[in-house]
Amino acid sequence: MNGGGNVVCVTGASGYIASWIVKLLLLQGYTVRATVRNPTDAKKTEHLLALDGAKERLKLFKADLLEECSFEEAIKGCDAVFHTASPVKFDVKDPQTELIDPALKGIMNVLNTCKRAPSVKRVIVTSSTSAVCVRQLESTDVVDETFFSDPSLCTKMKLWYPLAKTLAENAAWKFAKENGLDMVVMNPGFIIGPLLQPTLNFSVEIIVDIMNGKNPFNSSHYKFVDVRDVALAHVKALETPSANGRYIMDGPSMKTHDIKEILLESFPDLCLANT
Repeated sequence: MNGGGNVVCVTGASGYIASWIVKLLLLQGYTVRATVRNPTDAKKTEHLLALDGAKERLKLFKADLLEECSFEEAIKGCDAVFHTASPVKFDVKDPQTELIDPALKGIMNVLNTCKRAPSVKRVIVTSSTSAVCVRQLESTDVVDETFFSDPSLCTKMKLWYPLAKTLAENAAWKFAKENGLDMVVMNPGFIIGPLLQPTLNFSVEIIVDIMNGKNPFNSSHYKFVDVRDVALAHVKALETPSANGRYIMDGPSMKTHDIKEILLESFPDLCLANT
């Protein structure tokens, strides 16, 4: 499949990864139906409407993860669907309401709509390495796409975001298998790179925290992947007929010290706080 004449839907289109997916799809000639919670909110939509090709081939649709059938209009008649919409938070007061319900109910709403839309040939879902890595591991274990995080361990450790992503992905695979849905899942790690949206998102904020002398995950090592690579991988997952299953996207392990060195190399005038 290539862009010309094909219509695709991107859920949560104003988000960090989704905005880049929309940009690449438009550049390749796709017609894009983009869902957002509020199409009249200029802060969330202006950067999308300014993209090359948006005037001719981008249409915004109102949809909410918790509202059944709200994706119907956007998905009807589409050749494929990119489901990226899901909250990204690690500091939550009510994990069920803030994370689990939107992730789980949202993905089921989208997949149920795709099942009812005969035009949809493939669904590409954005999951996370957090749905892969939270489990009891032996020191010799190499984590690959066959690994799933353990929901009971996530709950025990109060890792609510990994729990939400794991429950959502597990439910999605069960549904896809039971209903013969062609689904490909992307599992990126921490994502960095240029922002298209005007607001700072969670994963880029990690870099800002490190610049300010904080260590958000109290970790000596971080792994990052470029948002442009992640977006391109999503598009390739649509355009490559043999693509199937899950794909981990992650970069090499870096020490916080290395991250600061790279920042200073790129921006010599930067004032970095000491950790």
